[in-house]
Amino acid sequence: MIIKKMKKITFLALALCYNLLTVAQTNTTTTPEKYTSHNKGKFYIFWGGNRESYSKSDIRFRGDNYDFTLYNVIADDKPKGWHVDYVNPKRMTIPQTNFRMGYFLNDHYNISIGLDHMKYVMRQFETVNYSGTYPNQGSYGETISANEVLLTEEFLTFEHTDGLNYINSEFSRVDDISKIFGIQNTDKFQINLTEGLGAGILYPKTNAKLMGMERHDDFHVAGYGVSGKVGLNFTFFKYFFVQTELKGGYINMPNIQTTYRENIDKASQDFHFLQTVVAFGGIFRL
Repeated sequence: MIIKKMKKITFLALALCYNLLTVAQTNTTTTPEKYTSHNKGKFYIFWGGNRESYSKSDIRFRGDNYDFTLYNVIADDKPKGWHVDYVNPKRMTIPQTNFRMGYFLNDHYNISIGLDHMKYVMRQFETVNYSGTYPNQGSYGETISANEVLLTEEFLTFEHTDGLNYINSEFSRVDDISKIFGIQNTDKFQINLTEGLGAGILYPKTNAKLMGMERHDDFHVAGYGVSGKVGLNFTFFKYFFVQTELKGGYINMPNIQTTYRENIDKASQDFHFLQTVVAFGGIFRL
């Protein structure tokens, strides 16, 4: 009698364990892991536009018979606004744009390479201090006083408008902050916080006309830059995203070409920049 009862108890216990395992397996099957749960091994690419602001800059010009410095020169960017040129393959270099592609080393960290195509335009007809010497002083309508000049077009036009090209690599971190906003299904919509550090070279196409010499407009490796950024990434339906970034950095260009006499006429400057970016992209596994 006791043995029969033990057999019944054992049978019931085994049946209960089987049912629990079946339920667990069923729950696992019905709640698959989300695509957005892990980033390791994913690639991403984006394209967008930017606006910049620049700190004042001291610009030194040197050549055969001149060596002078302009102090606290003001410069602006050259925005295009919302325009079809951003997606026109023949005119994509005209607006201020950002291109980047990267790879996730693990769920949080990624490396990338990109081009920040900014534009830098010296503000004309500003009065600035200067020091040094240059020929035909006073003949360009520039003289204000013994140590001040007016930046007339006859004296100097100076811009990096095709553009102030910052070719750089970045190391960035990404964190999913969707739960803060009560978002549960991140495969439909996800919000990520991203931060990063970058460094690279400056390859501007400098458009300059100095003291009546022939206008120069050519690409040239001019220096280096370093930068840091913070941004928000809004991912839709697992694969598509909009990314906004605030990026600040430092640019040093000791080797700016100002005329066609490549080894004779040079300019140098350094300054800080602040850039805002809005970009559209995709993230995927190969």
